[in-house]
Amino acid sequence: MSRKRILIVEDEPDMAELVALRLRREGYEVDVAHDGQEGLRRARAQPPDLVVLDVMLPGMPGTEVAAALRGDPRTAKLPILMLTAKGEETDVVVGLGSGADDYVTKPFSMAVLAARISALLRRAAAPEAGADAEVVSAGPIRIDRRQHRVEIKGRPVVLTATEFRLLLALVAAQGRVLSRNDLIDQALGLDAVVTDRTIDVHLTALRRKLGRTRRCIQTVRGIGYRLAKDYETT
Repeated sequence: MSRKRILIVEDEPDMAELVALRLRREGYEVDVAHDGQEGLRRARAQPPDLVVLDVMLPGMPGTEVAAALRGDPRTAKLPILMLTAKGEETDVVVGLGSGADDYVTKPFSMAVLAARISALLRRAAAPEAGADAEVVSAGPIRIDRRQHRVEIKGRPVVLTATEFRLLLALVAAQGRVLSRNDLIDQALGLDAVVTDRTIDVHLTALRRKLGRTRRCIQTVRGIGYRLAKDYETT
């Protein structure tokens, strides 16, 4: 099996080299870019398996790079791990809202970083290993597990890996309420970075992409979320 390739976008040369050295020791192929525009160009030219992305970058901040990657069908499902000194909860929410799948703050443990990357790559590969029905649907929503494809009334909708799992979990629940912890377990995994608003941020982005169909995702105040009965699995 070919080695996974990781793109590091980090403007501090020493930090970039330390992270690259550790990841190469873990068996990954590593490419490095030192500003946001260059990182975006490289990711689009040859999409890696995962991006480690600093937030405070010259030329183009990491949040804009993440948003641009999510808006491009070629890189929309690319796992993104943000690596930054901005560690307040509001910073984490902004990072996740821009499209990041996980968030690691500086200073950090190289072992923890490597574990987070490994977890993200496992989650990215998980849909292809699903043993359930290949296609599930709910009202106008059609989900193809193996192709990692979502359609609304036949129109393709590009989702991140986390958004895809959230929607799949809600559809599979067939109207049952899923708590935030349920959704964290199914869409993010126990080893993901989590704040009180993590799931809310991802679901806000998911609803935005669903357009008028977003009303199918109902908030059950104080408990969690469910798929509206009008959109039960068919």
